[in-house]
Amino acid sequence: MKKVLGVLLLASLPVIVYAGWQDFLKQQVDSVSSGAQNSSTDGALTTMDSSMLGQQEIAAGLKQALEKGVDYAIDGLGQADGFLGNPKVKIPMPEKLSQLEGLLRKLGQDQYADEFVVTMNRAAEQAVPLTKDILKKGVRELTIEDAKKLLNGPDDAATQYLQKVGGDSLRQKIAPMVKQSTDKVGVTRQYKNLFNNLGFMGNMLNPDDYDIDKYITDETMDGIFTMLAEQEKQIRENPMERTTDLLKKVFAN
Repeated sequence: MKKVLGVLLLASLPVIVYAGWQDFLKQQVDSVSSGAQNSSTDGALTTMDSSMLGQQEIAAGLKQALEKGVDYAIDGLGQADGFLGNPKVKIPMPEKLSQLEGLLRKLGQDQYADEFVVTMNRAAEQAVPLTKDILKKGVRELTIEDAKKLLNGPDDAATQYLQKVGGDSLRQKIAPMVKQSTDKVGVTRQYKNLFNNLGFMGNMLNPDDYDIDKYITDETMDGIFTMLAEQEKQIRENPMERTTDLLKKVFAN
């Protein structure tokens, strides 16, 4: 009886082994197939993420450079003598009033010309800090596509972008700030003093012919973007200005 059972067991063993092997193979095939599918999906995501990561790094790097530039420009210009003490951005007597300035100096009234220039620069210095949020909003709106173009652009490419996308809104918002500042520091009063101290010649000129607030607004904006461009150029050219790992990576070349 035992011999019979042994024979039957040996006879059925190939079937059992074969069936087991089939199950094993099926499991492996299913596993490989599933793994390949997942790998394909994961691979696609990984490739996309890797590709997007590079682009996102570029965008993040440009944004970081611009934000650094905004801080550099606004913090520098928004302090005492930020405009007045910086020859690159100092607001001079308006060209239209250069003749008036010349007359004042010939009459020995230099102080009135000088005081007027000082108050214009003080107005700009007081208005500038209020623009930081506006500028940083423009920085946050930088797209990946914009960043890719700007990275390989000229030394002030990012500054030009910010000036283009935010210039109009910045002008609209900075104008009342400048007006408030000019009133506070007495620009209008000093402006009228220019004419009052010319004696009878001052009566030949009309102070209302010149929009001083607009002039200061334009000069303030020019000063902001001048300093932004300066900082951007430094980051691009000087490794010491790349103060974060991201800046070092993005601007390495």
